[in-house]
Amino acid sequence: MKNFSTKYFKSDIKAGLVVFLVALPLCLGIALASGAPLFSGIISGVVAGIVVGLLSNSQLSVSGPAAGLAAIVLAGIATLGSFEAFLLAGFLAGIIQIILGFAKAGVLSNYLPSNVIEGMLVAIGIIIFVSQIPHAVGFDEMHKGNFWYVNALGDHQIFTTLANTINSIHPGAVTVVVVCLAILIAFLKVPFLKRLKSIPGALIAVLAGIGVNEVFKATGSSWAIGQEHLVSLPVPESMTAFWNQFSLPDFAQIGNAEIWVVAVTIAAVASIETLLCIEAADKLDPLKRYTNTNTELKAQGVGNMISCLIGGIPITSVIVRTSANINSGGRTKIAAIAHGVFLMTAVLAIPFLLNLIPLASLAAILLVIGYKLASPEKFVHMWRNSKKFQFIPFLVTVVAIVFTDLLMGVGVGLAVSIYYILRGNVKLAYFFKRDNYKEGEIVNIELAQEVSFLNKAAIKQTFVHLPEESKIIIDASNTVYIDHDVLQMIKEFVNFSSKERSIDVELVGFRKQYKMENSQTHVVSTSPEIKENIGLNNIKTGVKIPSNHIKISELSNI
Repeated sequence: MKNFSTKYFKSDIKAGLVVFLVALPLCLGIALASGAPLFSGIISGVVAGIVVGLLSNSQLSVSGPAAGLAAIVLAGIATLGSFEAFLLAGFLAGIIQIILGFAKAGVLSNYLPSNVIEGMLVAIGIIIFVSQIPHAVGFDEMHKGNFWYVNALGDHQIFTTLANTINSIHPGAVTVVVVCLAILIAFLKVPFLKRLKSIPGALIAVLAGIGVNEVFKATGSSWAIGQEHLVSLPVPESMTAFWNQFSLPDFAQIGNAEIWVVAVTIAAVASIETLLCIEAADKLDPLKRYTNTNTELKAQGVGNMISCLIGGIPITSVIVRTSANINSGGRTKIAAIAHGVFLMTAVLAIPFLLNLIPLASLAAILLVIGYKLASPEKFVHMWRNSKKFQFIPFLVTVVAIVFTDLLMGVGVGLAVSIYYILRGNVKLAYFFKRDNYKEGEIVNIELAQEVSFLNKAAIKQTFVHLPEESKIIIDASNTVYIDHDVLQMIKEFVNFSSKERSIDVELVGFRKQYKMENSQTHVVSTSPEIKENIGLNNIKTGVKIPSNHIKISELSNI
């Protein structure tokens, strides 16, 4: 596998800077919503970026303090009686996550259908977009609770909050957001600006927002944005004050049963949210790479141990930061690490400058990110490219998440998806065997009569373990049904993973309705009948099949 670190270094640094701008207010807002010291959010952001970034197997996921944990942290601090006691629970939660990683609990993410993941991404895009509208017009009440959800506990009082903004519109904030949006859109649409790969549009937008507000201040305009509508970062007056912002867990309470209850709760919720985010990140990955979710759980566990050991709040992999990373051109884990370094450097060196940033500028960035995640084209794509048993669970997931919360919404969407799967497929599914593979021989993968998303994990593991520079035949001659998720995974393997590993692939017996004609593959057979069957008439042929190719039938032998 190629090492992308050097190739994408510049774009990763630029993406890391954008993620830093997004993460800074999120770290502060979530700490505030959690009832924790503001600086604890910064600590967790730095640890999540640098430590988890280094240990994670994901190239695109970005971790940090999460909105989904805010209510748990708030309740945990109240139940345990002190922030130091809660830090012990967070530390123990990290240990539990490491144990889950070694127990291979990460495999659960393989059983999430793509329509549910797509619905989750669209729903989060809607929440991001809607929750930033008040910030865009200068109504920052909800920032006192949380920068993502509409209020502190994640109660989705969306329409009430939007109605309240009508009487709280600040002309200065509106001006700033319009200027910032114009700059961000220009960097997406104007050819000259699109070619400026080394300059992130988000940075220019933030600087422009600061500049506009400073002009308002200098001229004594009533449009000047006050401190309550700017980033509010703690600025210690001395090194002693700085070090006093760190806290240690109260290890004396390790025998307290309530500590362990909170620890298990944090570990469970943080792990589920991480697995959801990792599956979504892999879905958004332009290079279509797979993440080892067990390694991710271990990395998250180490991150939570270190964060809570020095006074930070718990962390998870987070969709908002991850989508900002991908949309900004991030392609390797350097972006996540860079965002942590930027966060640490800025807090130490220029906190006073960061406190000049209008929240409206950051709202403009998140409005663009939210729109990209939830654009109307996403709904059109799901409608046109899937049947009702794909589109309905997608739509249900979107609605459920927007009007409840992330975990409940995904649960509802998953239940609906499983209903359609079980109603349409009762099934023997997948046939795989490996017999003494020898270099140069051909590997046959035979798909059974019916293949549902429940077989996704086995097929994915097959692709992961295939030898590099091998020759593969994927045979669907006896198959009458292949789930959309499995078809998509086969297409991504053919178009991306197989090329990176120099694997020659032949598709045999795929019906025209599977729409495999867009796959760019090395067709091994020269048979016109086979090429007509899979819709690859325009693809050049490759090597011929030797007679001593291998038959595969059992995954357990890998």
